[in-house]
Amino acid sequence: MKKNEGNTDRILRVILGIALLVIGFAVMGGTAGVIVGLVGLVPLLTGLAGSCPVYSLLGLSSTKAAS
Repeated sequence: MKKNEGNTDRILRVILGIALLVIGFAVMGGTAGVIVGLVGLVPLLTGLAGSCPVYSLLGLSSTKAAS
């Protein structure tokens, strides 16, 4: 997959993903907590991979354009 996330975007996604995982599994618990935790996997994994499928579908990119 082509990288379509800039560094700031990736960092924010990883932080958001970790926060949702912690909130979902450690703070909330129950079915709602599991759902929030699983939703947290999406930004975490896309941030780590550097590629977002939704960005690809929409033709977006947060990377800096090469000069």
